[in-house]
Amino acid sequence: MRLKDDTRRNILDTAFYIVQTEGWNALNMRKLADRIDYTAPVIYKYFRNKECIYTELERRGHLILADKVRAAKNTQSIAEKQILAMWIAYWDFAFTYKAFYQLMYGIDIVCFSKRTNIAEANFVTELMMEVIKSMFIKTPVNPERLLIKYYSYWSAIHGLIALNLIQKSINEEMYCQIFLDAIKRVTASINTST
Repeated sequence: MRLKDDTRRNILDTAFYIVQTEGWNALNMRKLADRIDYTAPVIYKYFRNKECIYTELERRGHLILADKVRAAKNTQSIAEKQILAMWIAYWDFAFTYKAFYQLMYGIDIVCFSKRTNIAEANFVTELMMEVIKSMFIKTPVNPERLLIKYYSYWSAIHGLIALNLIQKSINEEMYCQIFLDAIKRVTASINTST
């Protein structure tokens, strides 16, 4: 069983190495088999197709992101500071683990058309929603308002990340200022009536 786990991990590690060095579109089963000195049938024994490899790599990315966001949350005790730390961790993940982020959110890559439902993809959303919910003090919280605030944060941050990854049209300092302004605006809007 351990050999099987090691082989599976080796396939995924090598696939991710190819992606990091050559890009997502460079990954194919033949190249993967050549890099690890396996035959293609050995790889197919562990992964039915390339999409299954993408799914497992996406799962890895979501787990790493959840760990980073959870650790950031735990550095703070006040909800407003927690949410800022969590979004900073999210931002840092996007640029430290660029290939994972691209796969997880389909940025500037064409991998496969059918997205699978990966349970781990919900971990960060759940962590963020928990903190955002605790920030509703002066106004009542309901599921719709909670979702609106979460997606207000996420759309601003993810949009900035996507722009930064695809085209560097403005400098990093300006991206950081826009990022901080977006966080502050959404946070300030949580306890207003609109």
